Amino acid sequence: MRTLSFLIVAVLVCISCQPTAPNFSIDVSFSSEVSSDTYDGRLLLLLSTDDSQEPRFQISDGVNTQIVYGKNVEAYTPGQKVSFDGSEFGYPIESLTDVKPGEYWVQALLHTYETFELSTGHTVKLPMDNGEGQQWNRSPGNLYSEPFKVRVDPTSSSSIAIVMDQEIPPIEEPEDTEWIKHIKMKSDLLSEFWGRDMYLGAHVLLPKGFDEHPEAKYPLMIFHGHFPSDFGGFRTTPPDPDLEPDYSARFDVEGYNIIQQQEAYDQYQQWISDDFPRFLIIEIQHPTPYYDDSYAVNSASQGPWGDAITYELIPYIEEMFRGQGQPWSRFLYGGSTGGWEALAVQVMYPNQYNGCFAACPDPIDFRAYCQTNIYEDANAYYYDGPNRRDLVPGRRDYLGTVSASLKDMNYKELALGDKSRSGQQWDIWEATYSPQGPDGYPVRLWDKYTGDINQEVANYWRENYDLRYILERDWETLGKKLEGKINIYCGDMDNYYLNNAVYLTEEFLESTTDPYYGGEVDYGDRAEHCWNGDQENPNHISRLRYNTMYVDKIMKRIQESAPRGADLTSWRY
Repeated sequence: MRTLSFLIVAVLVCISCQPTAPNFSIDVSFSSEVSSDTYDGRLLLLLSTDDSQEPRFQISDGVNTQIVYGKNVEAYTPGQKVSFDGSEFGYPIESLTDVKPGEYWVQALLHTYETFELSTGHTVKLPMDNGEGQQWNRSPGNLYSEPFKVRVDPTSSSSIAIVMDQEIPPIEEPEDTEWIKHIKMKSDLLSEFWGRDMYLGAHVLLPKGFDEHPEAKYPLMIFHGHFPSDFGGFRTTPPDPDLEPDYSARFDVEGYNIIQQQEAYDQYQQWISDDFPRFLIIEIQHPTPYYDDSYAVNSASQGPWGDAITYELIPYIEEMFRGQGQPWSRFLYGGSTGGWEALAVQVMYPNQYNGCFAACPDPIDFRAYCQTNIYEDANAYYYDGPNRRDLVPGRRDYLGTVSASLKDMNYKELALGDKSRSGQQWDIWEATYSPQGPDGYPVRLWDKYTGDINQEVANYWRENYDLRYILERDWETLGKKLEGKINIYCGDMDNYYLNNAVYLTEEFLESTTDPYYGGEVDYGDRAEHCWNGDQENPNHISRLRYNTMYVDKIMKRIQESAPRGADLTSWRY
């Protein structure tokens, strides 16, 4: 007993003799010369050892990512100092106190939030999109500092001062051309939900002869995807002869910028050719306060985006630009986020559209939510065995080499914003699919730090947004409405393992008999994200051809399914 007491005293003495932690901090303020306003938002501290570009552009999922720490601020005023002292969560190094002493380029950025009084009765603070497509490092109105080099030593009792004296300027809206028109309309449905005026936009590509044929009414092709700053992949002049060729690391292709311009010009040449079908193509702008687009469906925390697009925006465009205005004449396509949207919109509005072409779709079966089965797995970040646990991979290449773990990808988001406010991929899935919590924000599918899955939320996801499950559950009523309308394409080495969910969905679709789904599912051999059904060209080419790739299949579908009396001639001049 005396020996035990001696040991306890010795331990206490040892603890009391430890030196206190140094009083290190990085203090951030903003200048009254840049703004006299008071702000709510997410204050980000960025550190980098790479001077090739500003630290705010160097945060990524990959191994070469630089460092970010984040904390919320409210009623933040000019000159007020906010200290980063190691208590803030960071990525990829969790605490500032664990940063290796050395020379760093440092920068601060304030991602500003606005207050929304939702129709649900909740008050939430979120970043409004300002024309950039929810990019925190480029959003107009955000404050930031110019980077500077300084020695950072968390073991010292020193402080570093950063003053944000820059504001990201507004973005100029694209101008109309002969071929491309830009529209914006107030959505009554969304304005009511968000408690303020909310708008939907679109870039509209007009067919050849639009003005010369006022009698023509056109089918509508809806190209879903991430926020488009303008209509992409369409160019009326040959490639710039003075363009300096660049290198695409993603595709390992030299001069990819020249290839892109040539493909865009080739599309124009095809578009104006005598035998090309005449129709309208639109790219939709529907960023939300959570992401660069809404996922085109209704959701508890984001509101009725699906209804707003289908029942407000689409009829508005069809009326303005002489669309047919009939379900048989509307088609959906897109890749990745756009692939999920194309399939989801077709499934959830089966009578309003006549076919979807879903390329490399985000997970369409949550038993394969990338590498996680949200219904059976207890944890999203680890594979647990009796004597070890392994990290769940998040990204790979076509050879299977893993470049990011699911945990790291989520930790990046957690540093950029809490309450699903990072504006990144995993958070928007949560903002779209989850129920709304008591605080007005989406309920987490899993604990963002531990990865532990909430099975009650998983069940909610299944009933409302698991597309394969919904198809199987409701096929008795959906089958006839979707017959011949579902087409899915994916590379079998998709970088984010999206092909796994496609396999599971295909198993169900191919087993349907009453009726048989009558569509197509196809895979690209060793093809990465985002393969879209082209078996002849490499991914870096086919991804530039969405607007022409499915035309033959769409025309065949129209011939086979248009109702008696449908206008199949006015637009075939």
